[in-house]
Parts: sequence; C-alpha cells; structure tokens
Amino acid sequence: MTRPPSPLRALVRPAALSFLAMVASGLVMLFGAPHLLDTFGLVQMTGFVAMAMFALSQGFIWGYGGVMSFGQAAFLGLGGYAYAVAVLNLGDSTLPVLLAIVVPMLFAGLLGYFMFYGRISDAYIGVITLTVSVILFQLVNTTSGSQYRIGEAELGGFNGIPAIPALNLPGDAGNPLDPEGIWYAAMGSLILVYVVLRAILASRFGRVVVAIRENETRAQLIGYDPRLYKLLAFMISAGIAGLGGCLFANWGGFISPTVFGLTMSAQVIIFVLVGGLGTLLGPILGAVLIQWLTIEAGAQSLIDSNLGLGAILVTFVLLIPQGLVPVARNLFLRLGTALIGRRMRAKPLGPAPGAALAGEVRR
Repeated sequence: MTRPPSPLRALVRPAALSFLAMVASGLVMLFGAPHLLDTFGLVQMTGFVAMAMFALSQGFIWGYGGVMSFGQAAFLGLGGYAYAVAVLNLGDSTLPVLLAIVVPMLFAGLLGYFMFYGRISDAYIGVITLTVSVILFQLVNTTSGSQYRIGEAELGGFNGIPAIPALNLPGDAGNPLDPEGIWYAAMGSLILVYVVLRAILASRFGRVVVAIRENETRAQLIGYDPRLYKLLAFMISAGIAGLGGCLFANWGGFISPTVFGLTMSAQVIIFVLVGGLGTLLGPILGAVLIQWLTIEAGAQSLIDSNLGLGAILVTFVLLIPQGLVPVARNLFLRLGTALIGRRMRAKPLGPAPGAALAGEVRR
C-alpha cells in the first residue's frame, strides 16, 4: 500500500522553492551589502539595481507579454524626468516617486491603445516605440534656455537637470536619505517588484498574458481580448521602467536627454538576452553582469564599451541564445535527474508490494 503524499510536500513545489530562494538571496544582499562595501561600492551597486529594474520591465513585456519594445528607454526617461521636475517643485519626494510610476503608465496607456487596438503588427510596434524614444530625445534635447521650465525646474536641454534632491522619508522633506538609505530603497523596490511580478504571472491575468504570447488567435477564440491584456501588460512594464528612471535619477542626482537615447534601448535588450528571455531573474543578472563588465573594461582601457556590448550580443545570440539563467536551470535539472537515476539504479529492489500475501494465498 503506497503512502499518500505529505501535504507539505505537495505545497512546496520547485517553483515555490526557487522563488523563496531568490527572495532570500535578495534580502541577504539588501542587508549585507552595506556591511561589505564602502560608500563608493554601495553607490555603484545602487546604479546596477536601477538598471536591473529597467531590464526587469523589458523582460516582463518581451519575455512574457510577447511585445518587443525597442523604445523602452522612453518610459525610463519619462519616469526620471517626472521625478526630477516634481521633486524640485514640491521638495518632498513622496508624490514624485508615485508620479515617476504613473506618468509612464499613462503615456504607455495612450500609446498602447493606438498600437494594440489599431491592430498594428509586432514588427511595427517595435518601430513605433523606438521612434517615440527618439522623438522624446530630440524634444527634451531642444529645451535649453531659462524659458523652458516647469515651475521651479529648468529642463536644461542637453545639459539636463542637475542637483536633483534625493529621496526622503515619506512626508519628511527635511530628512533626505544618505547613500546607504538610497541603497535600501532601491534594492527593496527591486525585491518588491520581483515579488509582485511573480504574483501577477501566477494569477489568472498572468496566465492569460502568457497564453496570448503563445497563441493569440487561440486565446481570442476562447473569449479573451488580446488587445486589452497586451495594453495592461505594456502599462505595467512602463511603470516598472519609470520606477527604474526614478532610481537612476537618485543614483546620480542628475538626468539628461541621453536617458532616452538609442544606447539605453539597445543596452536593455542585451541585458535581457544575456540573462535569459522568458525569466524574471535573467534580466536582473544580465543587467548587473553587463554593467560590471563594461566598467571593468573601461577602467582597464582594453576595449571600447559599445564594441564590447556588440560582441557580447553577437556571442550570446549565436552560442547561447537561451541566456544564462535558462541554460543554468536546464543544466541543474539534468544533473539532478542523473543523480536520482543513479541512486535508483544503485538501490536494491525488494519484493513487490503484496508478493508475500499472494504466496500465502497460493499455498
């Protein structure tokens, strides 16, 4: 007689274990980094986290929504500029952080409505988002002069907006965060967004979004509106990118039109491809790894950073198209399966259940 599976064992599945492991690793980094790194290293890690948030937005809409946004930098820049303008006018950073999320989401909602409800093909969606990013770059780039201001915030044209006030405790504008406090805010936000995205993907909405990515026609035939689900996923990704722009503006205390540039849009695609498309952890690891390699190569003057990024992209597309996380996961599963098979072969097989009882009956 076989023993029924334990309820605890049925609940704790590999996906849940990996999720808990990722959250635990993030919390270790959150509280451990200030004790292991000096101020410069902590500030550098904060910049990595801001770009990881940006990569996570691209990884969600592309890897799970099936929408290739070539101009994701538009939402990063809108979030950064929304925060900078609002905090210079209000002083307190509580509302500006919310605006850094809401403004890109509203812009994505307006843009996405015309794209998805206009039944524009995926290829043209990529072109449109890229064009919008270029337009925003050119638009903000031409705002030099004191006449281009929003309240107390002067846009500054190509020179950007300097001396952006840092995050402060909610409702306490006179208590700005130091670099360690900004690290806690940035890394904590990344962990929170990761948890929220995992919850979204596990929900009915997330499963429908993935189903539309796999077969849009079939999802439509069973009663779902792909346009609405794509639009909502597009808005969610824009809000995450906007939060990344807010963290980016806090990291350097400065923002300029280069945040809308083609370099940003190209980098985030490389982050996702290197880490692994169709995962949430992959874009985060890809962003951190590529930024670290770029900084190291630049410090040693070995290779031009743009040339190095291009070489990495070509290498991964040709040799490791799945990305690092899926390859590592498949390798781990193969090793686990091989170990289990080896133990099963080494274990002596006992009599089949009920064999003794059958023998007694025959006697």
